[in-house]
Amino acid sequence: MTSINHVAIIMDGNGRWANKRFRPRIWGHVRGSYVVSEIVQAADDIGLRALTLYAFSTENWSRPLEEVSTLFKLLKKFLIKERQRIITNNIKFKVIGEVASLPEETRALIRELESITEFSTGLNLTFAFNYGGRAEILRAVNAFTVSHPGKSMSEDDLERLMYRPETGNVDLMIRTGGEQRISNFLLWQMAYAELYFTPTKWPEFGASEFKKIISHVSGRERRFGNVSGQVSLDQVVATAETNKSIYIQGASSNVQ
Repeated sequence: MTSINHVAIIMDGNGRWANKRFRPRIWGHVRGSYVVSEIVQAADDIGLRALTLYAFSTENWSRPLEEVSTLFKLLKKFLIKERQRIITNNIKFKVIGEVASLPEETRALIRELESITEFSTGLNLTFAFNYGGRAEILRAVNAFTVSHPGKSMSEDDLERLMYRPETGNVDLMIRTGGEQRISNFLLWQMAYAELYFTPTKWPEFGASEFKKIISHVSGRERRFGNVSGQVSLDQVVATAETNKSIYIQGASSNVQ
């Protein structure tokens, strides 16, 4: 049983993998799309509560038009190809980000699958498409300001207004491809996430390495700002009260 519940992945290295083989970058994205299905199945098999995949960032618009178009087509293909498996496996599916830029046909497929799986109780599968972490936070803050003018915002308020609050905080973020950045991905949710950077490029990534990483990170001590072996304030107070009582009893015995 793993202590890791929510895994986020930056699926990087598709283009470089293809270029190394003297193929166009889009060939790497096509090959990488098959890995997505394998990792989703692996996440479901090991009982993860949530898997969030960074499919397309707000910064990716600067890429060549052919590459952007291919990424859009691959999302549509995934929605069609994996639809029945997602439903059968009780997976709750959602796309986060500014999806208005997607073709209407793709948006319709997203709405349909989100609606069908709304009450699914298995893996929470999220695709971050045309997504940016800063934009998500700004969106939440602006929504709160409009609905609660003049009121201070709490962390709970902010979390409730994120794209997908039910997935909770990220326990582990994996980035493939060798780069060591989080690239504006789930900035709020990754405040205390464990980070794992693998040199393996996404088209070569697979279920075996995925499971090994989760097993490895599960062995880490996650202290969330505490120090190793730190006791709670309540424990300190209780110990002090016990010692005080023992001291008073001892002093009383000496007087007698």
